[in-house]
Amino acid sequence: MASLFGLGNSADIEVVLNGEDQRKLVEVKVDKDKKAKYPLFYDGESVSGKVQLRVRDGKKVEHQGIKIEWVGHIELFYDRGNHYEFSSLAQELAAPGELRSSVTYDFEFKNVEKQFESYFGINVKLRYFVRVTVARRISDITKEKDVFVHSYRMPPEVNNSIKMEVGIEDCLHIEFEYNKSKYHLRDVIVGKIYFLLVRIKIKYMELSIIRRETTGAAPNQYNESETVTKFEIMDGAPVRGETIPIRLFLSGFELTPTYRDVNKKFSTRYYLNLVLVDEENRRYFKQQEITLYRLKDDSEEHNEIPGGASAAGLSTYTGRR
Repeated sequence: MASLFGLGNSADIEVVLNGEDQRKLVEVKVDKDKKAKYPLFYDGESVSGKVQLRVRDGKKVEHQGIKIEWVGHIELFYDRGNHYEFSSLAQELAAPGELRSSVTYDFEFKNVEKQFESYFGINVKLRYFVRVTVARRISDITKEKDVFVHSYRMPPEVNNSIKMEVGIEDCLHIEFEYNKSKYHLRDVIVGKIYFLLVRIKIKYMELSIIRRETTGAAPNQYNESETVTKFEIMDGAPVRGETIPIRLFLSGFELTPTYRDVNKKFSTRYYLNLVLVDEENRRYFKQQEITLYRLKDDSEEHNEIPGGASAAGLSTYTGRR
């Protein structure tokens, strides 16, 4: 539902997108304690609708022109004074004059390019919105209406499996294998862990997905990591020759595609982190980057980005104590 914005005490402005009530909605966390739902659009789709200005109490509103813009921009939280616009189109709705009664303007940004996906991260936001500006002598009045953008990508032609060895000399030697290195957002990670040598007392083993966000450029570069999910995949000490299966459904988690150097402003990467904890609570870990991408079949079956771990399937292996 479009919101209203008061132009002083004289008028209200409302932006209504064509077909908005039929579009899927994406719920995003826009601030620490605030969520919002935005209509979903795709690259190349037109964005059209109406701008409605309602004059209150018969009062006239003088202005120096009214325009609407399509904007794609990036906000970096450590650099709040600067917004980086990578997409900008403008249309004039009205020449300078007076508003004496309510009026409606049609607008259309045809087949508009949406180069990147929308993204609301820890230290960065990538937003798309239409912005209406009523120019006035003292100060401009603006109203923004956000949309959310998803981009589909073709599956990678090459998708090799991941095979790695990790160990401590004469103490521990394990191999782990994942079926591939690139996954779509509703994919399943399938893997195995082989214990070739075990001479330390392992208490448990867990697997986590880590999201690492990098913003800015050196020397003002910021890295933030967060754990998307964490599961215990083995409880108890393994023995030599044991094999632990892994099966993790990604559709239960709040994931985005991998973003690399978006507009030279930020990157978001994902890692599988395997952690072993021994009986003295020492931790041994191995991290491996994976690539996530969006397929059309990832499509938005729900009206919200899924959250929480309840939909994920990963069983715990009970080993020998």
